[in-house]
Amino acid sequence: MSETLPRLTIGGESVAGADGYTVLNPATEAPFADAPACSQAQLDDAFAAAAHAQPGWAEDDAARQAAMSEAAEALLASEEDIAVLLTSEQGKPLADARREVQAAARWFKYYAELDVSYQEAHVIEGGGQTVALFRPLGVVAAITPWNFPVTLAAWKLAPALRAGNAVVLKPSPYTPLATLKLGEVLNRALPAAVVSVVSGGDDLGRLMTEHPTPRKVNFTGSIRGGMAVGAVAAADLKRATLELGGNDPAIVLDDIDVPAVAQSLFWGAFYNNGQVCGCIKRLYVHDSQHDELVEALASVAASIRVGDGMEAETILGPINNRMQFERITELTDDAVDKGARVAFGGRRVGDRGYFREPTILTEVSDGLRVVDEEQFGPVMPIVRYSDVEDAIARANASNFGLGASVWGADETRAAGVARRFDAANIWINRHGVIGPSHPFGGSRWSGLGVTGGLWGLRAHMQMHAIHES
Repeated sequence: MSETLPRLTIGGESVAGADGYTVLNPATEAPFADAPACSQAQLDDAFAAAAHAQPGWAEDDAARQAAMSEAAEALLASEEDIAVLLTSEQGKPLADARREVQAAARWFKYYAELDVSYQEAHVIEGGGQTVALFRPLGVVAAITPWNFPVTLAAWKLAPALRAGNAVVLKPSPYTPLATLKLGEVLNRALPAAVVSVVSGGDDLGRLMTEHPTPRKVNFTGSIRGGMAVGAVAAADLKRATLELGGNDPAIVLDDIDVPAVAQSLFWGAFYNNGQVCGCIKRLYVHDSQHDELVEALASVAASIRVGDGMEAETILGPINNRMQFERITELTDDAVDKGARVAFGGRRVGDRGYFREPTILTEVSDGLRVVDEEQFGPVMPIVRYSDVEDAIARANASNFGLGASVWGADETRAAGVARRFDAANIWINRHGVIGPSHPFGGSRWSGLGVTGGLWGLRAHMQMHAIHES
């Protein structure tokens, strides 16, 4: 298999790494493949090639649209090849991996077709006008995590490319191969060196952020990682978009139809095995419906088959890596030791692979780590409340500010609660639903900047104001 594994894409060429490292399959804990590790010299080559290619790429917007549409089609044509690599290194079911590739293609298609104005004229009081020109920044450094490596690569690539930038992209060392394959596919559709994809450890991410060539860093990952990236970028006054962690609350109002929303609430928390920054991570439920909803969620959890993502019957795959597996185990055990009740789950599945049952915890409250911290795995703590004002205050009592949702039969009442959340993304009777046209970003510790839609494109541009008499 080593002959067919993807390599680095640098300056439009397929390049072997200066070194290599082992990627594990989380379903077996066994080595899956060796990934190439990019050296400092190779990174310099990637940024130099990007800087050379970018002005030509920026000249012709119609050509960019055509190339990005072709890239979308190329991704769909390579769906199975990318999806198999993704499941093997990330763990998610193959059907979900295919959907992830489809989502990446959708992002490219959306930005290829987006109606974009690159200048705006504004009349000035007293005569004359100011013309605002929007031009690309130049070269963008993009760093992606392991939970949605292909989709989040497209989130970063598509708006940056349509704006006229070139991009050097680095995936997580846990999941490099599907993204390297993505780079090979894109290289067949886009002009040489417009996108380079390099892989390596955390040190490579630091070198990218410190590098003098990129004028923007677009990072998705942990809060600690984002703070480090932001500090390094600030030293060179690089722009930064930081999509970081979340501890999203969901409040279930006392008029909800429990059977009608149980499935949606479950998947709002457990999609991608809970390894989603913007999924439900703490659920506030009114006393009057607490027991019924707990029973309904436990019933859904009991119906879920956990297993290897390559098996057709699997609904939830493994947690991606040992560190995260141990964190989920620790948070669950800590809650149980302090009085939490397991309504369902709480155990490892099998004795090989990072598998855990989807876990529903009750008799928990704010102050427990499983409630206050981002779990990023298959566990849902359910917190009772009796007064909605108290629930709103508790939902907002966090350093996180990524997402939140409210669930209720009376949509006017639910909308009133929604407007009181201190979060950047708020949903009513749904959670975490995001499309390429939607603005998405974080507040407080959950990040800086916005991606999606025209907002995401403009975040990759510099405005130049021309003042005319």
